[in-house]
Amino acid sequence: MKAGVRIAAVLIPAGTVVALVGALVIGQAIDETVLPGIPSPGPLTWWGLPAVKLLVDLLGIGVVGGTVTATFLLPGDGPSVSAHGWQLLRRATWLALAWMLSSLALMLLTVSDILGQPVAELGFTAVAGFAISISQGQALLLQAGLALLVAVLSRAGVSRGVAAAATLVAIVAVVPPAFTGHAAGAGDHQLAVSSLALHIVAATLWVGGLAGLFLVRRHRRFADTARRYSTLALACFVATAVSGLANAAVRLGSWEAVETSRYAVLIIVKIFALGLAGLAGLAHRQRTLPALAAGRPHAFLRLALGELAVLGAAAGLAVGLSRSPTPASTAETDLDPLVELLGFSMPGPMTTARLIGDVLPDMLYPGIAAVGIGAYLTGVYRLRRNGDHWPWSRTVSWVAGLLVFAGITVLGVAKYAYVLFSVHMIQHMVLSMVVPILLVGGAPVTLALRALRRPADPQVRGAREWLLLIVHSRVARFFAHPLVALAIYVASLYGLYFSGLLGTLMRSHLGHVAMVLHFVLAGYLLFWVLIGVDPGRRRVHPAMLTVIHFLAMVAHAFFGFVLLQSTTVIGVDWYTAVHPSWASSLIEDQRLGAGLAWAFGEIPAAVVVLLLIRQWIRSDEREQARLDRAADRSDAAGEEDDLSRYNAFLAEAGAGAAGRSETGVARAGSQRATPGAGSEVGGDDLLDVALGQGGDGDERVDARVAGDQ
Repeated sequence: MKAGVRIAAVLIPAGTVVALVGALVIGQAIDETVLPGIPSPGPLTWWGLPAVKLLVDLLGIGVVGGTVTATFLLPGDGPSVSAHGWQLLRRATWLALAWMLSSLALMLLTVSDILGQPVAELGFTAVAGFAISISQGQALLLQAGLALLVAVLSRAGVSRGVAAAATLVAIVAVVPPAFTGHAAGAGDHQLAVSSLALHIVAATLWVGGLAGLFLVRRHRRFADTARRYSTLALACFVATAVSGLANAAVRLGSWEAVETSRYAVLIIVKIFALGLAGLAGLAHRQRTLPALAAGRPHAFLRLALGELAVLGAAAGLAVGLSRSPTPASTAETDLDPLVELLGFSMPGPMTTARLIGDVLPDMLYPGIAAVGIGAYLTGVYRLRRNGDHWPWSRTVSWVAGLLVFAGITVLGVAKYAYVLFSVHMIQHMVLSMVVPILLVGGAPVTLALRALRRPADPQVRGAREWLLLIVHSRVARFFAHPLVALAIYVASLYGLYFSGLLGTLMRSHLGHVAMVLHFVLAGYLLFWVLIGVDPGRRRVHPAMLTVIHFLAMVAHAFFGFVLLQSTTVIGVDWYTAVHPSWASSLIEDQRLGAGLAWAFGEIPAAVVVLLLIRQWIRSDEREQARLDRAADRSDAAGEEDDLSRYNAFLAEAGAGAAGRSETGVARAGSQRATPGAGSEVGGDDLLDVALGQGGDGDERVDARVAGDQ
């Protein structure tokens, strides 16, 4: 068996390289023809660039696989990773450093390819300008920096929390190159880029997890680890297949290209390879997992090596595809510059039908909505199956929030939000106010904590355990402070529109995605603090929360007022480039957006106020009910409760004050009787003294009573 593993360690990389070379040749990605007067980077760049690209991808897969396996698949050792996990993290450190260096090398080769100069002739200025100013260079530089951060985190200790942070950074690091290249330059690039990013992340987790599983096959709890990976692999296979088909459809452009282009041949071969890997995964679930549970560990090895070989070949094909010209790109020789900038043609004048029906194809936002709704309904089904109750109003609120989120980001209104500031402001208001209020009303954390199952192994942290750690962490407690949530909400509102950041984010698909998600998350944080019921919120009196909400609405209204009075166009570079000819002027459209922003918050604000008032009333009712229960328990036990003792204290204090007052009156009466022999003080005189309406001794009586008290 060891000999077979050694042979596989040689054959799998060799097969991956063969698949890469074959894809480059079939896809005509390498053209060594040198024309007179045309600069040429040379054979080193022609063949070295795809080879280094493949190395970057494989190193990223290895880092993600090692960190995911160490953190989430293997059992831990209390708050630390296990011994096998520690070994995987140490390997991930060196892989991450190699990942960083290979990303920098890929940057050099990319500059050489673009400029048509050999690597040896490149100057520092050209490389630095590419890394700072060009999107491809920025993506590779970001990837190298994130890989270095992974290397640091993986050596920072053995804490599972730090390992989880390294895993998340590693997953993020594989994404930036997806936002450049073929996908970002074609029409429908929202769909192309989103599907490619999802495809890369899912495939990386799938292949990397399998590689990590192979390295820990001698772990004593390997059967349980393999079962957990099987669940992850199934989800990744579905995501890889769906996103890959969507991306291929965008790249091919038409059905005719399937029959005529070499690019389609490579796609068909890749689909076949993924199908084989899927069948291997099915065999794992049906045969390997029961065999491992029965104590036959070698049942995993042969099938896993075959699956790794197929997936490695698929990785080589993917790199070859990324270097090959697509039918869609060759057909769009006269592409409209606006299509390159927006990813779609300029929409016509706004109508209700176009705002709804002129859909903007994208996979990210509908994918988030579909996964969120599916997971939520699954949790509700589990509770109902177990006989637990879950309010239908929360389910309606959550589903409605995600449907509104998907609609405002993919329907026709999303297209107009790219070219008109007023529609963008409507989208912003819906994403930051309507969607968060509905999502907060769904109480997703409460549902997850009730529906998620505890792992059978107490040393394994499942989704429920990680969620509890996050909810009760110091970071969550910091962001749950009402003033922090308010500051984030207000700062993001003013900072985006008054700092010149809007135009920069609109020009980048990644920036636009970050902006949309930030709108939702900032709004969700604020309204979760104000009206949420999920655990993790600070216990703040509803009166104080009402003040926080009032401040947020004042800041929101003031923002609309300032924008309404402004004579400077926000994001002028972007909106000048994409402004429709049929629309009003930029400043008029901006003022319309400012008016909408000013008036839009009234209805959501009123809803939140009503919810806060209801919370206030319920808080008082709960407090009164608590006191009543305490009083009932005290009566039953024959003891005094806190309220009875407090009332007794007040009664005793009142009696003491009355006694001191009577003493003062008696003293005052005796003093008034002394001056004349045989003089008497009647009841009326005593009353006058007590009321402070007596004669010469009144001031002395008031002073003495005040002193006694």
